[in-house]
Amino acid sequence: MSETAKNVIVFFTDQQRWDSSAIFGNPLDLTPNFDTAAMAGTHLYNCFTNQPVCGPARSMMQTGLYPTTTGCYRNNIPLPKDSATLGSLFRKSGFKTGYVGKWHLGTQDPVPEPERGGYEYWLASNMLEYTSDAYDTTLYDNDGKAQKLPGYRVDALTDAAIRYIDGVKDDRFFLFLSFLEPHHQNHLDNYPGRVGDEQRYAGRWMPPDLQALGGSAAQHLPGYFGMIKRLDDAFGRIQDALLTLGISEETTILYTSDHGSHFKTRNAEYKRSCHDACVRIPGALIGGPFTGGGRVTNLVSTIDIAPTLLDAAGLDIPDNFEGNSLLPVVNRTSTDWPEDVFIQISEDHVGRAVRTKRWKYGVRAPNADGWNDLGADQYEEEYLYDLHADPYELTNLIGMDAFADVSTELRAKLVKQTKSVENRTVDIVKAPEISAGQRSSSVWAGWHGHR
Repeated sequence: MSETAKNVIVFFTDQQRWDSSAIFGNPLDLTPNFDTAAMAGTHLYNCFTNQPVCGPARSMMQTGLYPTTTGCYRNNIPLPKDSATLGSLFRKSGFKTGYVGKWHLGTQDPVPEPERGGYEYWLASNMLEYTSDAYDTTLYDNDGKAQKLPGYRVDALTDAAIRYIDGVKDDRFFLFLSFLEPHHQNHLDNYPGRVGDEQRYAGRWMPPDLQALGGSAAQHLPGYFGMIKRLDDAFGRIQDALLTLGISEETTILYTSDHGSHFKTRNAEYKRSCHDACVRIPGALIGGPFTGGGRVTNLVSTIDIAPTLLDAAGLDIPDNFEGNSLLPVVNRTSTDWPEDVFIQISEDHVGRAVRTKRWKYGVRAPNADGWNDLGADQYEEEYLYDLHADPYELTNLIGMDAFADVSTELRAKLVKQTKSVENRTVDIVKAPEISAGQRSSSVWAGWHGHR
């Protein structure tokens, strides 16, 4: 195990649910490369996004700041040009820096140089879903010139990334490889896998929440699963390239996503919901100091990514970062870690939630607009889920008398988190009380203890 990583790569997918992996029981063998790497490296078992929307999630990845801090609380708000990003911080420390794929933090395509987050090498599109299709990939280079890449889109971006790695293999480098898959193709509202994927995965398996709630899953899951399989193949190709170039052990790779997908079961589209279908994401760190790190069950979220990557490379973490480096947890030198994740919702509505290992508690602002309002002063209780008894969040317990103490505790947590992150003191209106019947909030014993 290396003490620090010489190189760092982010392998970033778009809209990938955590339960697409066999590690979480998916039986389709979609992610053998991810599964193997997670077991050999450090598996982030409880990994979450703090904001399940493309632009806000990406702003956190780049800056280590919550979207309400940067102002990028919804899509179509560009990252402030003076932001200290992963690209600029690694570059100032002498790393070659490259960005390949989807950006979604600029104002236009091609993205003007001042809006590129300080990355030195650029082959990207601000809105990749609009400048390309599954077999028609167009990105823009450093000069703003369109570059059409051959092959299925996942393969085209992977080819470009490997060419970049080969060119900087003798230097220290930081590469952010950002895919569109398994995001839907906006203008068609479908999930275009490679030719033959929809037939290969049709009708084979469906997560329990989608079985119960339906949505668009029957139509879209086959292509979605095909996309994920191709992404995993690409992840394997990146690892193969590092092995071939002799830099595998000294290179840390993070695999994660911006958010998941609920397939039109929680609102009229795919995300913008606090449910785990949207906020729980795959997470693994391999290579460098993360080799043999095992399964980390701490609640890790997107806000922790930037400080972790800088720390892994031996670089200073800016004082204003709002997350924490995972390295002390991985190295077993610290047990001091937050016990909950703070989640912000925009666009569909203004919402906030807190997620612990057992509970999910969420509120909604009745008098705020999800597109125009960054936050709110008053919220109403919307849901409470017991994730031990109901991991796919099918039974809402909010207002039930037997869970009043749980709601009181989580309400206080959420008020505290909102004050800490947003510097806003909020009022939360309790849900009307109803009878819980035979349901109880007693702590379960036995196998639930491992979560």
